[in-house]
Amino acid sequence: MQAFILAGGLGTRLRPITYTIPKPMVTVLGRPFLSYQLDLLRYCGVTDVVLSVGYLGEKIREYFGDGSSMEVSIRYSFEQSPKGTGGALKAAEKLLEDEFFVIYADSYLPVDLRVVEGFFRATGRAGLLVACDNSEDTLVLPNVSVDKDRFVTAYEKDSNRAALTLVEAGVLAFRKKVLDLLPEGPWPLSLEKVLFPKLIESRELVCFETDQRFYDIGSPERLRRFQEYLNDHIKNAL
Repeated sequence: MQAFILAGGLGTRLRPITYTIPKPMVTVLGRPFLSYQLDLLRYCGVTDVVLSVGYLGEKIREYFGDGSSMEVSIRYSFEQSPKGTGGALKAAEKLLEDEFFVIYADSYLPVDLRVVEGFFRATGRAGLLVACDNSEDTLVLPNVSVDKDRFVTAYEKDSNRAALTLVEAGVLAFRKKVLDLLPEGPWPLSLEKVLFPKLIESRELVCFETDQRFYDIGSPERLRRFQEYLNDHIKNAL
């Protein structure tokens, strides 16, 4: 499957670092964070990548180019002004295949996407989100609830509602037909607020649950935790 990476955010919580570089280019152990995501995608057989870029996006293109240095193929969708996650997806419609992953450019989930892809295709549904249950480790409040058949029944951010037991892990999968549910504007347009409710209501959003926690670089503390993960991973690989 193809991967669509949302890489247009401002990275305000990582300032002053992100005054001069976009968040996906923040260096971790000598490499841009985005390079670790591309490594994981390639390992899982995902080599067709669309990068949605905005703020300082030229720096991403200057570094990665067409992706050949990472053994992937990269195309770019540039935002001239912030469109939000849903708007960015809608704007890239002509570059998207019939099925694709959506990945946040500040999030890293070390799972085998081939397994996720197989599960998604077997469901026949329009959308899928990957979620984990270790909310304490991720520093994120639970935001997803599912029923016994693994359909997502609610998605709410910053809520303490007891029914929310899982945490979205930064990987989604969609069939292209979901773009018909996204309006042309006004911007910014959020996947969580516009697309998710429609898919939940029609029972078209399923959950792939993993016990693998995700890592993100949304704040200095989370960036530090990802670096610790990499250090441990490198040691274990020796």
